[in-house]
Amino acid sequence: MIDIKDVSKARERIRNIVKKTPIITSLELSRTCGNNVYLKAEHLQKTGSFKIRGASNKVLAILENRAMKFVTAASSGNHGQAVAYITQHLHIPSTIVVPIDAKQCKLNAIRAYNGKIEFCGTTSSERIEKAIKLAQQGNGEFIPPYDDEEIIAGQGTIGLELLEQISNIDIVVIPIGGGGLISGNLIALKSLNPKIKVIGVEPAIANDTYLSFKNKKITSIPSITTIADGLRALKPGNLTFEIMSKYLDDVVLVSELEIKQTLKFVYERTKQLIEPSSATVIAAVMFKKFPAEQLNIACIVSGGNSDLKEILELVYKDEKEEGV
Repeated sequence: MIDIKDVSKARERIRNIVKKTPIITSLELSRTCGNNVYLKAEHLQKTGSFKIRGASNKVLAILENRAMKFVTAASSGNHGQAVAYITQHLHIPSTIVVPIDAKQCKLNAIRAYNGKIEFCGTTSSERIEKAIKLAQQGNGEFIPPYDDEEIIAGQGTIGLELLEQISNIDIVVIPIGGGGLISGNLIALKSLNPKIKVIGVEPAIANDTYLSFKNKKITSIPSITTIADGLRALKPGNLTFEIMSKYLDDVVLVSELEIKQTLKFVYERTKQLIEPSSATVIAAVMFKKFPAEQLNIACIVSGGNSDLKEILELVYKDEKEEGV
C-alpha cells in the first residue's frame, strides 16, 4: 500500500504542472449547512478537474524509467482530458476511450488537447478493456483512471494543500467514483492528522462503494445512469477499496433530486460552475447526511466540466414545466 512519502513525492513531481487550487467560502452556504463549509476548488484546476494530478504523476513516473511511444486511457471525460493534456505537453500521442454517451463538452476538450477519441459502450469496464487492448496492440502505455499507485498518490496531493490552507479541519467530504480521489486523500489526511474524519459520497443509484463498505467486500452494481456521470463506476478498484477499508470513516448517499437542488444553490449563491459529481459532496452537507454542527467541513469540489446548456436545462427543468 502506498504511504505519505509517495504522496509527497507525487507533489514534487507534478509541482510545475498543476495549480494549487483556492479555498472558496460562502456565508450563505455555511449558514444553510449549519457548519463552516470550505470548498476546495478543483473545478478551477487545469483541465477543469482534479484528474490532472494523478494523470501527470503517472505519466511522469513512467518517463523516469522509459520512453513512451503513445498513451491510452479510459474515461467518461475528466481523466481523458487530463491524460490528453499532459501527453500533449510532453509531445506524446494519446487515444482516449470514452462511453458512447460521453458529454460533448468533455469530448471537445479532449480533442482540444489533441487526444484521439474512440467510443466504447457505457461502462467503465468496457472502456478499460478496450484501452488496454489498444495499448498492447501498439506497444503503448495504458494510464488507469483510478486503481493505480501513482494515480492515487497524485490525487492525494489535494490533501497536502488542504491542510496547509485550513489548519483546523474537522471533516473532509469527498466524492467516490472508482475511489482514486478519496484513497489518495485518505492517505494524506489520515497520515498527517488522524483525527480528521473523512466521509465519502456517492449518488444513491450508483452506490457500489457504499454497498462494498457495508458488506466489507467489493460489491458490483448493474450499469446505471446518474446525473453525476463522473461517479458511475460499477465497483471500486481493488487497491482503492483496500485503502478505503483501512481509513474511511463513512460513506453516505445523495439522491438525484438533492444533487440538482444543490447545483441550483451553488450556481445562484456562489456563482461557481461545478459539475454534478462535485455537487454530491455539498449535497451531503446541505442535506445533513452525517451528524455535524458548527464544525469546519472541507468539501473537495472535484470538477467543473459541464455542458452548460444541458446542465441548466436539467437543473431548472421542473420549474420550466411548472411555469415558474
